[in-house]
Amino acid sequence: MTAAAALLTGCGGDSSGDTADTSAGSSSASPTAGAKDKAGMHDMDGMAMGDPSATPADQIPGADVVEGPLELLDTRPPGMDGVEGTAWLAQGAEGTTVTVSLTGLEPGDAYMAHLHAQPCSADNGGEHFQFEKGGPTMPPNEVHLMFTADASGKGMTTVNNTRKTGEDAVALVVHPREAMDNRIACADFAF
Repeated sequence: MTAAAALLTGCGGDSSGDTADTSAGSSSASPTAGAKDKAGMHDMDGMAMGDPSATPADQIPGADVVEGPLELLDTRPPGMDGVEGTAWLAQGAEGTTVTVSLTGLEPGDAYMAHLHAQPCSADNGGEHFQFEKGGPTMPPNEVHLMFTADASGKGMTTVNNTRKTGEDAVALVVHPREAMDNRIACADFAF
């Protein structure tokens, strides 16, 4: 099992250890430069998991957009009580676009977000959403966003996938990159 797959298990990801080519179905940008290399997460470096300069999901022309405010979870690490934010999921002609924007994060720390298949009230979002259930635990079969908080504690990024989630991706969960089992916040998408 790869280190990345082992860490994904903590956020509800499948621990099968499968990996996939991330060049198809994801944005063209690599993770934010300067992201901390924690607990084997270097296996994800170079993967397309977000582009802070991409067109945000709520601005995709002609797309169906749902918005969800991020709610703090009891599993959040100490010092995260002031985190606030919003997530957007858009589905249009180009597939699915997801944007997350947060404030109150630890400046310079790296974070990840994933689409989930259950609402926040069900085990803090439950398992990761997968286009092919039981398939690879990495993009493009899952939707992952990776970003680093700026000096003011703000983090924002957008990722694209060529496939549509339909109404099966119902939440987005955010956690520190190095501690995936410490879910900070969750946003429900009401379709």
